[in-house]
Amino acid sequence: MSFLGALLRGRKPLEARIKRLTYAVGDIHGRLDLMEKMLQKIKSDAALSQERPLIVFLGDYVDRGPHSKGVLDGILALQNAEWCDVEFLMGNHEEILLKFLNDPSAGLSWSDHGGAATLASYGISLPHLRSDPLAWNETRDEFARALPDSHRQLMAQMKMLVIVDDYLFVHAGVRPNTPLDDQGAETFLWIRTPFLTVDKACKYVVVHGHTPEEAPTNTRWRIGLDTGAYATSVLTAVRLKDNTRTIFQVM
Repeated sequence: MSFLGALLRGRKPLEARIKRLTYAVGDIHGRLDLMEKMLQKIKSDAALSQERPLIVFLGDYVDRGPHSKGVLDGILALQNAEWCDVEFLMGNHEEILLKFLNDPSAGLSWSDHGGAATLASYGISLPHLRSDPLAWNETRDEFARALPDSHRQLMAQMKMLVIVDDYLFVHAGVRPNTPLDDQGAETFLWIRTPFLTVDKACKYVVVHGHTPEEAPTNTRWRIGLDTGAYATSVLTAVRLKDNTRTIFQVM
């Protein structure tokens, strides 16, 4: 395919390469409907290549949207799918959920940042008096009973990052010009400005979510896939193979 032809098809031939057919999916945030549409789109596309693909989910499966429980059920089922392999990265919203289970005092802040929708998806109501610490203890205990062990284990075992050939997949980003071994959850799950404002943060092309944008970012060294699905009803992914990229969206 010519360079012009590749651009017209939404692809960017680059030096960075990835041998295996790989898809990365941006922040889902409880939008089970969009996740199901995206998986169908990916499955149909992968079938054309007759190759078993790798799908990397970039975190933030829960909160804000209406079906956090259903999303976790769906990705658990995907672990046993015969047509693909999957990697599930942790997002900052999964980290906060797990923190709430260990520390009920985190409940008020979590509920203000989307956690109320997650609780509702498990049939749990917010405390009537949200400033009451004892009420949050009771809510935490109720949530802990409603949360399947499989969901808790899934989130606890999620990876912080995955590297495949010339690409690094992570929820939020990486700290520029800092060895990856010297970084941790605070960076991988939360970083924004220091990462987003540099042209090249590390030797890999970084594929990430976390920071919502009206349109996906697709530059030489960074691919940002969070298009605010819970609010915009647009879920974004990228298809990577050899030295080409293709942006996928469903709505």
